[in-house]
This record gives sequence, C-alpha cells and structure tokens, in this order.
Amino acid sequence: MSASSLVAEAVWKAIESTGSVTDDQLSILHFLFGKNLERATRIVDQRGVKRVLGEPSGRSIFQVVGESRRKEEYFCFAEHYCACYSFFYDIVNRGEQLCCKHQLAARLAASLGACVEVKVSDEQLALLLSKL
Repeated sequence: MSASSLVAEAVWKAIESTGSVTDDQLSILHFLFGKNLERATRIVDQRGVKRVLGEPSGRSIFQVVGESRRKEEYFCFAEHYCACYSFFYDIVNRGEQLCCKHQLAARLAASLGACVEVKVSDEQLALLLSKL
C-alpha cells in the first residue's frame, strides 16, 4: 500500500469515528484526490449514493450517480472497484489516480452516514452483482 493510500485510510477512519469531516481532513483528501474529491462531495451533497444491502447476509455494494446529463448510476466497491469508464482509464490503465469520484463519494457518504440505504434480498443482490 502506498504512503498516499495509508494517509487517506487514516483520514477515512478519523471521519468514520466522529461521523463528521473537518476542514483539515478535507484539505488532506483534496491534496490526495484533487478534482475527484470536489466532484465526489457534489455527489454526496445531492444524495447520490445508495448502499444496496443484501439481507440477511449484510453484504453490500454502492450505487453512485454520475454527473453527466444522463445521470447514469455506477456500481462500486468503495475501496477496490467501480464500473465507470474513468476507473479503467485513469486508475487501471494509466495509474494516474488512486480512485474515481464514485469510489470517493461512496467512501465519504459511508463515513458520514449519508448513504441512502436500500435493502434487498441476497438473491436480488447476487443478481445485481452478476451484471457487473
């Protein structure tokens, strides 16, 4: 894990422990993630992050609204994967970013308790995941 990832993880844990974010924490995250963080905060402010929770297992995946006019929704795991184009282009192929704005929005919303919770059966969640 890179030094940047370790710093980001420490900040996320601090935000999760208090359920709020300070200006200093936002400054650190902005330094690490730049414009992607700005875009992610807009998504969170617009309540664009859903956490789809399977029952009874408790497994979950995030469904995050994009910023385009089409308002596409992307499934993502906040720390590991997003189905958006930017994830594959900027993160996987070019290695220029640590994560995409959808992953950041999911992580920020989860840390702040700002997700819209959607409960589904484990079977429905498995069906959603099979489409990835």
